[in-house]
Amino acid sequence: NTNTNTNTNTNKTKFTMAAPASDLRCLPDGPSDGITDLRYFTDANDVELLASTSWDGSLRIHNTDKATNKLMCQQNMDAGPLLSLSSCPSGKSLFVGGLDGSVRKLDIEKSIVSTIGYHSSEDMDTDTDMTSTACSCLVSLSFDDEISTTIVASAGWDSTFYLWDVENTNANVDTVAKPIATIKLPDKAFSMDVDPSRGNRIAIATSGRRLCIIDVTRTRTISGNDENNDNKYTYEAKMVMDRESSLKYQSRVCRFFPNGVGLAVGSIEGRVAVEFLNELDVDSNGVKRYAFKCHRAESTVYPVNAIAFHPTFGTFATGGCDGGTVTWDGLHKKKLTILPSVPSSVAALAFNGKGNELAIASSYTFEEGERGDGMGIGGAGKDEIYVRSMEDVEVQPKKK
Repeated sequence: NTNTNTNTNTNKTKFTMAAPASDLRCLPDGPSDGITDLRYFTDANDVELLASTSWDGSLRIHNTDKATNKLMCQQNMDAGPLLSLSSCPSGKSLFVGGLDGSVRKLDIEKSIVSTIGYHSSEDMDTDTDMTSTACSCLVSLSFDDEISTTIVASAGWDSTFYLWDVENTNANVDTVAKPIATIKLPDKAFSMDVDPSRGNRIAIATSGRRLCIIDVTRTRTISGNDENNDNKYTYEAKMVMDRESSLKYQSRVCRFFPNGVGLAVGSIEGRVAVEFLNELDVDSNGVKRYAFKCHRAESTVYPVNAIAFHPTFGTFATGGCDGGTVTWDGLHKKKLTILPSVPSSVAALAFNGKGNELAIASSYTFEEGERGDGMGIGGAGKDEIYVRSMEDVEVQPKKK
């Protein structure tokens, strides 16, 4: 850790500005229990929508346009509490990971739920403790071609990484596939992200403060003169990095920079580390990894639950158990904008495709354990999803 400056303080900067509190808009018919994930996606009709998962077991889809602002779909996924969420490139399907260890798919157009597979060797109808195999992390991979095959990666509390070929379950809704690849992780998986610049590189933050990178490669298989072999592939997953995080306390979230040069990692101790992948020959342009304090109020330190990168500018927003959301210029070590606070902890964040809207999940994340009121900070605030229009000046990088 000789290159780590763990006490860099990006809070003290004259560039910081506060946004008006009236800008938040609450979506109707939100989740009734803890919100776990948010994701914007563009559907088959080229309409951008917001999907969300929660502990109430339902997958919801909202149209966040001001003129519409409505719940478009609510689907019980029969997986118990939902912990993770991803979408396919076509926008026709969504994938969720459940506390029961299942990976499931929703065909949006047909409203059909199918099971892709389980984080165990057997279906969860057995006496297996379902929490030990919970699917806490889920991402969809992409490759540089036009074939329709969708590859989904998952990881969970069984300390295992799984790779799934979703096409194997399309023909029969009742078909449960076996993973096409698995890798044993150092410990329980808490957060996972896919490198948007590559589509096949995955970062995983586990307990024990480990940070892993897995690369997925694909090889076309051809047998004989069968012309139908054109789109048949085999996949291989390989752990290419496993190192200790520069943060001293447990990681809660990790996210790739849009250009894949590095990662932002948030911890329970109110810090974010900006990590680079120099051992993988990724050029960080001379910038060394560092960490900074955030989401703190005097002597109170709040966990960092969520990080979302702006799709255009490469800056990012963080959300914490203080109910606050702040935007940062990670490469220039600048705090940009303090956004309006929400009534409870910020459990998840997501920018839309253009980066001009930010979704914020306000939901108690049990950072203080069970509470009699069942609500967030000071007993205030139920589970809600807010959206906010973002101006370029709030997320643009600052010049040195």
